Amino acid sequence: MRINGGRIVRGALFFCASLILFFLPFNTMAAGEYSFDVEEFESKSFEWGGYAEIKFEHIDLNTDSAFYRLNFHQDPRSTIDRYTGALQLEYSYKKGIGAFNGVLRAEAGQDDIGWSDSADVYEANLSLKPTPFVTADIGKKVFKWGKGYAWNPVGFIDRPKDPNNPEEALEGYFGAGVDLIKSFSGSLQTVALTTVVLPVWQGVNEDFGEVNNINLAAKLYMLYRDTDIDFVIFSGGSRSTRYGVDFSTNLASNFEIHGEFAYLTDLKQNYLSETGALTKRECSAKRYLLGLRYLTESDLTTIIEFYHNGAGFSESELERFYQLVADADTQLLNTGIDTLFQTAKNISNMGYGSPQVGRNYLYFKINQKDPFDILYFTPGLIAILNLDDQSYSVSPEMLYTGFTNWELRLRFTFLNGDNFTEFEEKLNENKLEFRVRYYF
Repeated sequence: MRINGGRIVRGALFFCASLILFFLPFNTMAAGEYSFDVEEFESKSFEWGGYAEIKFEHIDLNTDSAFYRLNFHQDPRSTIDRYTGALQLEYSYKKGIGAFNGVLRAEAGQDDIGWSDSADVYEANLSLKPTPFVTADIGKKVFKWGKGYAWNPVGFIDRPKDPNNPEEALEGYFGAGVDLIKSFSGSLQTVALTTVVLPVWQGVNEDFGEVNNINLAAKLYMLYRDTDIDFVIFSGGSRSTRYGVDFSTNLASNFEIHGEFAYLTDLKQNYLSETGALTKRECSAKRYLLGLRYLTESDLTTIIEFYHNGAGFSESELERFYQLVADADTQLLNTGIDTLFQTAKNISNMGYGSPQVGRNYLYFKINQKDPFDILYFTPGLIAILNLDDQSYSVSPEMLYTGFTNWELRLRFTFLNGDNFTEFEEKLNENKLEFRVRYYF
């Protein structure tokens, strides 16, 4: 296992020193005065909020990795410093039986490579509720199907989460849906049926799958005793037919377990065969997740999840891709020709460059609220382990919320593994991130 000791030690020392210097002055801060305003709890027709943030990132690039060679073989560098500003606005307007909800996000960044900016409508949907038992929606929406924290195998009509930031808002898809809900007095307390029509046309949900298709998805929810259960199905021409089930239950007031299972039919995939040739295959695959969340009396929260992605690449298939990039680098050094790099880039865009492309992962998150009676201070750690090749990423972080409406987060992430393993071949070797966010 190759470990760049100097960089990791320097990064860890800088991380610890920054934490001490940054948080020490706040240890003795007292809480602000408590106030209660009845008007704040009255229902309003129009509500809005959101946040503005600035973020600084210092990235040490892994100059021996496959994805560094793919991205920087013509422009070598060892570090990237990036400054980013973002504004996210959330709003809701309610009138009678109708409500219009939206999430807007704009972001701009500058780094050593150049300038980038974007402005997106994450959500914009009209919701009608003619009776307490029926709700109809149309517009762009995030459906949030699944019980997993870092991954959602049954989230058939949602974009995948970033396991390092799973609580951040995601961009939705345009569709129309109806919710029917019924409550009972027995062990089966609630039943709800959600049906969604999701079109994929030119200019509408184009990144969801094959265009010129109307897709259908449905979720049957049941609350049986203290257990939430969902049965999910998706069918349409944009993606293959898939079926799923999930559950969530509390074994105790502070101990929750959850799971998801999905069966995906007729998946089409390009992969590198044993001969190194790009090959197509069609298969069915299982994705499943099992996790737990535990909260101690001292406010220590632990989340653990195991995730199996049967549609991912095997360890040997990933190794062949990394070998292809190494061969491309050798070709460039020996002949000055970069044709293999172009081939590798094309294959990367077919799936090898996606996050968590392997088959088996373990996710671990832990955070401690107000340790040592330091108010508004929450240290934590996130770790993701590829169980097949034993490569991993670890991200210790510190969060401070001692100023009203302000959040300050300092995070250091390092990746490691043997050569030709997933996290060792990623672009970054480590990353230091400082984020200041103001909520309004």
